Amino acid sequence: MGTQKRKLEIMDTTLRDGEQTSGVSFSASEKLTLAKLLLEELQVDRIEVASARVSEGELKAVQQITDWAAEKDYLERIEVLTFVDGGVSLKWMEKAGAKSQNLLTKGSLNHLKHQLKKTSQQHFTEIADVFKTATEKGIINNVYLEDWSNGMRNSKEYVFQFLDFLSTQPIKRILLPDTLGILTYTETYEFISEIVKRYPDLHFDFHGHNDYDLGVSNVMEAVKAGCHGLHLTVNGMGERAGNAPMASAVAVINDFLTDVEIGINEPSLYKVSKLVSAFTGFGIPPNKPIVGDNVFTQTAGIHADGDNKKNLYFNNILPERFGRKRKYALGKMSGKANIQKNLQELGLTLNNEELKKVTARIIELGDKKERVTKDDLPFIISDVLDTDTHKQKVFVKSYVLTHAKGLMPSTTLSVEIDGKLHEANAQGDGQYDAFMNALRKVYESKKIALPKLVDYIVRIPPGSNSDALCETIITWEADGKEFTSRGLDSDQTVSAIKATEKMLNMI
Repeated sequence: MGTQKRKLEIMDTTLRDGEQTSGVSFSASEKLTLAKLLLEELQVDRIEVASARVSEGELKAVQQITDWAAEKDYLERIEVLTFVDGGVSLKWMEKAGAKSQNLLTKGSLNHLKHQLKKTSQQHFTEIADVFKTATEKGIINNVYLEDWSNGMRNSKEYVFQFLDFLSTQPIKRILLPDTLGILTYTETYEFISEIVKRYPDLHFDFHGHNDYDLGVSNVMEAVKAGCHGLHLTVNGMGERAGNAPMASAVAVINDFLTDVEIGINEPSLYKVSKLVSAFTGFGIPPNKPIVGDNVFTQTAGIHADGDNKKNLYFNNILPERFGRKRKYALGKMSGKANIQKNLQELGLTLNNEELKKVTARIIELGDKKERVTKDDLPFIISDVLDTDTHKQKVFVKSYVLTHAKGLMPSTTLSVEIDGKLHEANAQGDGQYDAFMNALRKVYESKKIALPKLVDYIVRIPPGSNSDALCETIITWEADGKEFTSRGLDSDQTVSAIKATEKMLNMI
């Protein structure tokens, strides 16, 4: 029989500590939506949802969450940060309907002396009073030792004096935060293993920050050292450089720490990550492990070739684990294998000679910084091989775009359809609107209806200057079906016109 795995609790603090990200504030409805998703879909063990006494809006948000949690028998899994304030936080908790407090106390002598200006005994007495009152009210006691990491570095005797005191109190968990994100992974292992061995009957959580980008490393060492729970946030949200990120920590635990088990539902990590990004307005870096757009995209052709030959370039971080799919980028690094993968998804096949020509064309576009996507492949194939598939029959030959202050924008255009030139002039609310109005005149004369424009996206690469290539992505609707076309140019309106020319050939 195998050794029984140790159960590790995961507490998500996106709604409390994650909300300390500069510029982030969740609405009450967003908090409730995320609370449901975190507990029922992602299946974290506990969630920290708010700080007591913050605002009336915060109170209403917690009340909504606790009302829902009570119906689901999740109430003890909803936690609130509280303070040593003579019971004011506890009254707030009662009003909010919460049953688990995470009491913020001082875990370093430096904080105790210079912030509270109290002796350790004074601090402990006040904490004991809070615990006593909370217990009488039926509230579960967890306790944060703020600045604990600096406490272990510089005032270890005080930390152990504090833990000796806490071992006599009615508490469920002791929460050990690296408040300022100063720990190395060797210190994390050393400090937590020392504490766990010294207090074998107490439950310890590790709360890591990411100031040195060591959040996941410290999480890994904390678990190896014997901690009983971890505090994580979706997308690593949090103050300064943020907290230890949920997705990366979960992957590390599942793949490298085989003596512990967690209940996290891995396929939901990406979905929750995208929702938090949408609610906060903080984009996910494309190269962010597990949840970034690029992390399951093979760029080099040799890697795609290896994927075809016994998965030579695969590791354990498979996209399917996280509800995602592997992609193969097209650009100057592409080889034939990359392009073949994309062709397979489109249901297209090419012989070796055709594939060589298409590969050369994609590399040429990549050298010009043009972004090539799977959707562009039929056009590239048509352009390079001069086949009848999507053969270009419509050409926007020339146009004049005018925009003057106090006058409506106008466009005069010349478009070739099946070898015949047509000209038209029109005005519009903007240059592109004027162009489309002129184009409609041409197609109305041929009794052809143009598709309806339903979405229009313009973007340039992050960090680019005003001379950057501009990509326009337009979604169209015709006969109840939607399709997209793309254009690329250094001028925004011209890129839209190129996308429209593609649409004209598609229809």
